[in-house]
Amino acid sequence: MNAAYEKLLGGRSGLTGLLILGALLLVIFPLSLDIFRLNLVGKYLSYAFVAVGLVLCWGYGGILSLGQGVFFGVGGYCMAMFLKLEASDPISTKIQSTPGIPDFMDWNQITSLPAMWQPFHSFSFTVLAVLAVPTLLALVIGMAMFKRRVGDVYFSIVTQAIAAILSILIIGQQGLTGGVNGITDLKTLMGWDIRTDSAKVILYFVNAGLLFACIVFGRYILTSKLGRLLMAMRDKEERVRFSGYDVASFKVFVFCVAATFSAIGGAMFTLQVGFMSPSFVGIVPSIEMVIYAAVGGRMSLLGAVYGTLLVNFGKTYFSETFPELWLFLMGGLFIAVVMYFPNGLAGVYEKQGKRLMEKLSRKKTVPPEPVKPKVATKTDSAEVHIDGANLEASK
Repeated sequence: MNAAYEKLLGGRSGLTGLLILGALLLVIFPLSLDIFRLNLVGKYLSYAFVAVGLVLCWGYGGILSLGQGVFFGVGGYCMAMFLKLEASDPISTKIQSTPGIPDFMDWNQITSLPAMWQPFHSFSFTVLAVLAVPTLLALVIGMAMFKRRVGDVYFSIVTQAIAAILSILIIGQQGLTGGVNGITDLKTLMGWDIRTDSAKVILYFVNAGLLFACIVFGRYILTSKLGRLLMAMRDKEERVRFSGYDVASFKVFVFCVAATFSAIGGAMFTLQVGFMSPSFVGIVPSIEMVIYAAVGGRMSLLGAVYGTLLVNFGKTYFSETFPELWLFLMGGLFIAVVMYFPNGLAGVYEKQGKRLMEKLSRKKTVPPEPVKPKVATKTDSAEVHIDGANLEASK
């Protein structure tokens, strides 16, 4: 029981952190925010899946991926394909020249549903595809890169190039993917209207629950032997390899886990926002996702969530309040974090927490000062002598 407590929850401090985050996401936000703002927070939390995966991949594994938007987008597109097919029934699309297919296909003179879309009539297949397709893509990329010992900045450049290629490919295949507009006008999930206020609240809690599940699973990995190996590979990869471990396989595994987390976030983003477009797949969103992890602390799973919330709250606030200056303000925020808080929010919390604990421990351990006995002085002895003389005179 104690072993599971340590591995899944991270001990007493880990449980405290989870409870604080849970109170914030599951109690404070739902009670204090209106439905529009709560839906925005749900959108931010879908990005947090990517940041949590980057903590495993980059913070502990030393693998900086600048293409996590690829897996986020693939997961989102898989879910969007199912939702779009459900919204494109023959009755709803009877005004089209070819009823029963998505509207953007009809605009591009496609007269039948492509074969790659056919399996997405099934929700079970869609859920499987959300998890399997990005994971398999990450497996192919990881095997191609890590087995050839391609790493560090070269791997980052390759993943960035993959993000650009996939974004261009999606835009170019307008008849299959909706092009630059993406897949829009998503209405129902198995007959359930996801546009209503009650549906948005339910999806918010589902999103938060899945995020906590990913955090717990990530913590289980980090507290196991695999977590120690990841840190060893990050610091001394050659020494781990000479110790007999297959470094490439461990890297592929953690890269696939990060891709799966990103895909789950992409699917939840599609459900909550109601569309998916190539603007979430390219280089810019992928770099922003790395910033989320950096601001929160690339060595902290919970810090990644707080970093995602802080950056996106900042984007929303600055863009609403200072529409002409918000990009400069966000840039200043990032520069300040890098310069003054290199370990992110988690580093600040740990530093201040240690100082507070040290102060409390000092107060508890410092013994009270002993009472010093009073030493008789000449004045005291003179007073005694005078009192004695007076006593003799009275006799």
